[in-house]
Amino acid sequence: MNTVLSRANSLFAFSLSVMAALTFGCFITTAFKDRSVEVDIHVSRVTIKNLDDFTGPRERSDLGFVTFDLTADLQPIFDWNVKQLFLYLSAEYSTKSNALNQVVLWDKIVLRGENTKLNQRDIKSKYYFFDDGNGLRANKNITLTLSWNVVPNAGILPLVMGSGHKSFTFPETYETAKSY
Repeated sequence: MNTVLSRANSLFAFSLSVMAALTFGCFITTAFKDRSVEVDIHVSRVTIKNLDDFTGPRERSDLGFVTFDLTADLQPIFDWNVKQLFLYLSAEYSTKSNALNQVVLWDKIVLRGENTKLNQRDIKSKYYFFDDGNGLRANKNITLTLSWNVVPNAGILPLVMGSGHKSFTFPETYETAKSY
């Protein structure tokens, strides 16, 4: 009637149901938590160059260089359901040819148990700040924003934007020497 195989199957199915209910309970306890913290971004140096763009025939494009400082306390974000944070600094700006441009300049992964006080000084852009034309020179509406993805143990992967941002202007003249 009840063989060992059918009893093992029932036990396995019941165990999976209990684990699914516990996982959902883990998710729901932290699903509505506010994961935003205050971020302080300070831009210390901005230069711009006009270089050959090899994606088009005899085109030249603007390449921006940004040196910045980041300060934030990420400790309130971490709880028992957070494995890691994927931080990234993005720049948003508009040009004549595009109403919205977004470029990721820097990123970092912060694991649980690591130092959660972010105090980075004189960081250079990790990725190129290329514009698809000449829209960076004298552009006055560049806004830097630090955002992060929260990687949980169980649940959704929320995208959170820090509550501080920094706006700056690129210079009107191109840098010609190799100073960066």
